[in-house]
Amino acid sequence: MVHVIRFHETGGPSVLRWEEVSLGKPGEGEVRIRHTAVGLNFVDTYQRSGLYPMPMPSPLGGEAAGVVEEVGPGAVDLKVGDRVAYGAAPLGAYSEARLIPAARLVKIPDGISDQTAAAMMLKGLTTEYLVNRSFAIKAGDTVLCQAAAGGVGLIFGQWAKAKGATVIGTAGGAAKVRLARDHGYDHVIDYTKEDFVARVGEITQGAKCAAVYDGVGKDTVMKSLDCIRPHGFLISFGQSSGKIPPFDLGILAAKGSLYVQRPTLATYGAKREDLLAMAKNLFEVVLAGKVKIVVNQTYPLKDAAKAHADLESRKTTGSTVFVV
Repeated sequence: MVHVIRFHETGGPSVLRWEEVSLGKPGEGEVRIRHTAVGLNFVDTYQRSGLYPMPMPSPLGGEAAGVVEEVGPGAVDLKVGDRVAYGAAPLGAYSEARLIPAARLVKIPDGISDQTAAAMMLKGLTTEYLVNRSFAIKAGDTVLCQAAAGGVGLIFGQWAKAKGATVIGTAGGAAKVRLARDHGYDHVIDYTKEDFVARVGEITQGAKCAAVYDGVGKDTVMKSLDCIRPHGFLISFGQSSGKIPPFDLGILAAKGSLYVQRPTLATYGAKREDLLAMAKNLFEVVLAGKVKIVVNQTYPLKDAAKAHADLESRKTTGSTVFVV
């Protein structure tokens, strides 16, 4: 028997339950892994709250690190004892151990700890497709990232700066502004004190941004469009403030023939060869010191409800990890 976090109805953090379940043997293409560290992500709260509907009862969590304990028939490239991590896999990371498709796992290279891997797989792989695939940032580009002090935001600032971009971010409050500045941002706008659209105009001398990366959603997306130069890109990759309401596509024409994308890691990492290439890029920038992953909070896995409450009330910064 192993302990897992599940929920039987949608709602606030209190719906999360610490339960015992039994695990069978790994099936075709599966392995059993024992988790050592599990990542917390805002998407977990979307699923728990019902914003993203889930079948009940539902597991939770898409990012973790651990050790292979048993290998099923046909499992690819793995053996017992391998340190592995994942960020693009079926839900179920909030658990002491689990069965998981081997094709969704990547080996953790020497020099990267389990906690670091658990903190960066979903957020880091998300950032990989944001900076390299959704809109491939190149030297000289000016880009804006909303919620610069969040988990993706802190990785994004460092990676975009390493690619030679001028990187602008938004954050709420002096502490988060300082944190973002320490993670690669050239300019950080405190949205509690300044109009970020006006400030972007000042910073860019009216030229605006080649791309805006918006993981906030309802509260920011329409103003994000006002920060984009003609023929530029809005990459809407999350909605922490709520679901984006429908809008007239004619707005994109009026604001300069803009492009909009709503990408997901599930599609960018669907093929194993793409997943491995993305993970390789992520590990390389971390091992090279271009991107530093800092775990700012840890919680015991059984305290997932408290961690969710702290995340939603914006008490956390950067990466949070459950220890197992």
